[in-house]
Amino acid sequence: NNAGITRDGLFMRMSSENWDAVINTNLSSAFYVSQPVVKVMMKQRSGAIVNMSSVVGVSGNAGQANYSAAKAGLIGLTKTLAKELGSRGIRVNAVAPGFINTDMTKDLDTSKFTDFIPLKRLGEPEDIAKTVKFLAVDGDYITGQVIEVDGGLII
Repeated sequence: NNAGITRDGLFMRMSSENWDAVINTNLSSAFYVSQPVVKVMMKQRSGAIVNMSSVVGVSGNAGQANYSAAKAGLIGLTKTLAKELGSRGIRVNAVAPGFINTDMTKDLDTSKFTDFIPLKRLGEPEDIAKTVKFLAVDGDYITGQVIEVDGGLII
């Protein structure tokens, strides 16, 4: 589950439309996509779901109440589904990217952020892809976990 948008703004100035757009896209979509997929996985008694959260869902961020709430909600959904579905052979995990070189970060002054990242660089989409592949294919005994792929940003 990889849907994600931002509509940043301070909480007291955030419109209900921006709140709803982010919650619906970033959190509710995971519910609507996962439910029918889980039915199939339950019949085959195996499967893996990887939800795309964010380090903002782990630690929060000023000006991103909607995004933080949605991504934290994905973490809660991940852990709950891991508990509900594990006995049926279904693993559910989340990846929490930090600053990744994508369209969502292309307009940022990255020098402001890399000073706070121990690895001193933005991540690349391939860094996320490798983590998702590991969780989906090779992580047979991993469920309910949130893997932060952030260059050490929130340690």
